[in-house]
Amino acid sequence: MYAEHRYAPPKSRTVSLGSALLINGALIAGLIFAAPNVIPKGPEDGINVIPIRDPLEPPPIDLPKPKPDNRAAQNPTPQAPDPFIKSESENTTKTTTDIGDPPLRPMPKAEEGPIFVPEPPPPLPPLLRAEQDSRFARDFQPAYPSTELRAQRDGFVQIKVLIGVDGRVKAAQSVSATSDAFFEATRRQALSKWRFKPATRGGIPEESWKTLSVRFLIKDQ
Repeated sequence: MYAEHRYAPPKSRTVSLGSALLINGALIAGLIFAAPNVIPKGPEDGINVIPIRDPLEPPPIDLPKPKPDNRAAQNPTPQAPDPFIKSESENTTKTTTDIGDPPLRPMPKAEEGPIFVPEPPPPLPPLLRAEQDSRFARDFQPAYPSTELRAQRDGFVQIKVLIGVDGRVKAAQSVSATSDAFFEATRRQALSKWRFKPATRGGIPEESWKTLSVRFLIKDQ
């Protein structure tokens, strides 16, 4: 047997290398299929993907409605009537606040000659006041009123008279008097007995008013 082994012919190297590769490949394939599944699967198989959304807005809260105020309906505010009475008009005239420029006065022409301004009228002559006529001085004092005489009361009257152009008294007004009896006695005397030289202006008689005073004294009776 020893002699056979020694003298056996050597195998080819190529065949030996191919056999070794075949055996190793078969061993690796067997290990792959026989090994447990220790490699985790991808995220698409083992992880639940939860989508993230924006938070929802809370629903609106209904506020309590205010109670209606019935006081205005129970006590309405009085309304004043319109002071302007509207009326229809067919007048189509429009008003305006633009009054325009004032009209210009025409300038005098050279051929018209100079313009003469009339002179103002001369002033009136002064008024000469009426004076009592001395010829009737004795008729100036009125008669003493009987009621005042019995009461032994003095009196005073201030009277305003209108003297006409003939010197007579045309009207009499009371300025002040102690009593109506004293004024009435003076008024009657003035209208019937008093005489004056009338007031004059430039020698022409004019009516005028004159104020006089009359005294009533018990001691003179």
